[in-house]
Amino acid sequence: MTRTASPIDAPAAAGDATSGKVKPLRIGIAGLGTVGCGVLELLDGNADLVAARAARPIAVAAVSARDRHRQRRVDVGAFPWRDNPLDLADPGAVHVVVELIGGADGPALALARATLARGLCFVTANKALIAHHGAELALLAERGGAALRFEAAVAGGIPIVKTLKEGLAANRIDRLHGILNGTANFILTRMEETGARFADALAEAQQKGYAEADPSFDIDGIDSAHKTAILASLAFGTPPDMTALSIEGVRHVTDVDIAYARELGYRIRLLGIARREGARLDQRVHACLVEEGEALAKVRGAANAIEVHGNFAGPTMIEGLGAGAGPTASAVVADLIEIARGNRTSTFSLPAGALRPLEAVPAAERRGRFYVRLRVVDRIGVMADIAAGLRDGGVSVERLIQRGGAEPDSVHLILTTHETSEGAMDNVLARFRAIDAVLDEPLMLRIEPI
Repeated sequence: MTRTASPIDAPAAAGDATSGKVKPLRIGIAGLGTVGCGVLELLDGNADLVAARAARPIAVAAVSARDRHRQRRVDVGAFPWRDNPLDLADPGAVHVVVELIGGADGPALALARATLARGLCFVTANKALIAHHGAELALLAERGGAALRFEAAVAGGIPIVKTLKEGLAANRIDRLHGILNGTANFILTRMEETGARFADALAEAQQKGYAEADPSFDIDGIDSAHKTAILASLAFGTPPDMTALSIEGVRHVTDVDIAYARELGYRIRLLGIARREGARLDQRVHACLVEEGEALAKVRGAANAIEVHGNFAGPTMIEGLGAGAGPTASAVVADLIEIARGNRTSTFSLPAGALRPLEAVPAAERRGRFYVRLRVVDRIGVMADIAAGLRDGGVSVERLIQRGGAEPDSVHLILTTHETSEGAMDNVLARFRAIDAVLDEPLMLRIEPI
């Protein structure tokens, strides 16, 4: 294949960036929603700064979106329009295509493949695309000598991709964990602050624009799982693999759990976790209890935060805004500046051909401590049945709280365990479900050491 000259082939001298003597980096933008308009605003408002740091101007050569006539906060009439986003991937018109459409498949994937196959660079904020197709697209980019960049796909304005690929490149990463979804974190911290029920905190998040009308991806852990898969690939040299993750969300967390967690000295957070255990990799997303003194327990509102443990650097934590027009646009344009400078790095921390899958740690073998909430009939003998379930399942209780429930003639039993396996806990929960005095589905949350 004959490859059209890429902007990374001939970086300009920094002193020429604003003199008009260098050719601009020409970009096409697909998707003109919140983030797309944010990119246009940033490129306009910070044009001189961006040109100086990129060593050349960055110019929008064409745009595309589903509805040309939709009312937007940015006037897009000055830019050449393409009804079909695939038409942006034109080597004669652009050097880079910026994909802000969204979705793991469909137009976004077709545009990525077309762009990279033509030797053009590709920048995306699409976490689902990279989590599901990142390895394929990275190989396509490297074969064509193009850059594939996705800083904006994980945690918005937090430069975690660059941190893992470059800042911590000399370290063997042992584990990482983080708050990767601002919607879920907003809901959980509002429940802490106000005592609100989950549904009310979710409604407030939607009213403030933190949650979509259909919040499933956020509150069921899918959004965090996409980001965890990408971070695990960067940290451990594996292809992103959504099938390797255990995924739970926060939909089942109640104000009762928030209150009891606080009483026990914890906060509940939705965490994405990736940990290497020998030749195996443990990847998971779930709501868990974090000790109230830990830094992640103090991250509030719609913020994101990620902590990475390197074998020489030790723990490194980065916190910031994980979504929104400004933070995400900032990450997109940072990738464009890197491309304009001619900086060459692999898509992930290793070349695509060197990525190797690791065996997943089976969920039943994971070990830790657990929190369990039960609502049971308030009668003699129930505690003996609960104790028998724990005994027969081989699980030891560290702490037990019994309080009256919201419903008459019922009580809440809250227990935390000593270290055990997740398989043993599943066995115990099955025994609890078989007790006729247990009124609701038992809730289990992990107590996560940070």
